[in-house]
Amino acid sequence: MARPSPPEDELSPAESRARTQAFLEALGVGGTLPASAERPDAFSELVRSLLSSAAVSPPPDPQVTCTLTVSPASTNRYNTLHGGAVAAVAEALGMACACAAAGDKEMFLGELSTAYLSAARLDSEVDVEAKILRKGRSVVVTTIEFRLKDTKKLCFTARATFFIMPVASL
Repeated sequence: MARPSPPEDELSPAESRARTQAFLEALGVGGTLPASAERPDAFSELVRSLLSSAAVSPPPDPQVTCTLTVSPASTNRYNTLHGGAVAAVAEALGMACACAAAGDKEMFLGELSTAYLSAARLDSEVDVEAKILRKGRSVVVTTIEFRLKDTKKLCFTARATFFIMPVASL
C-alpha cells in the first residue's frame, strides 16, 4: 500500500497566509468594482450582453437557442469563458425554456449542475441550446448544451431543475 508523500516544503502559517493573499490579489480580489457593477441589474446586463440571436420554438417541446460570444468581460485569467458565466447563462436559458413550457407560472431554480468538458477561448462563438428534459405539475427539468460554433465540439453541459410555486388556495 502506497504511503502519501510528505509536502515538498513546509510553510509556516504566516507564509501560507501570505501566499494565499498574493494568489487572491493576483485574481483581482482586492480591486474595486466599476460603478456600473453597483447597479441592481448589472449582473443581468452582463449575461444579456454575452448572448445574441435567440430563438424560441413553441410548446409542447420548446427549445431556446442562442449564440454566446466570449468577451473579455466573461473570461478568466486563462482567456477562456469563466465557469461562473457558463452557470449564469445556463440558468438564464434554462429558465427561459422552463417558462416557455410552463407558461406564466412562478418558479425558482432548485438545482443546477454543470459539466465543464472543454474550454471556449476569447472571441470564440458558442451555440447554446436549452431543451425540456421533463415537465411535471410541480417541476421542470431542462438540459443545456454549449457547443463551439465552428467545430460543433461540446464544451459544457448543464441540467437545471426548476420548481413551480404552488398556488395558494384561500
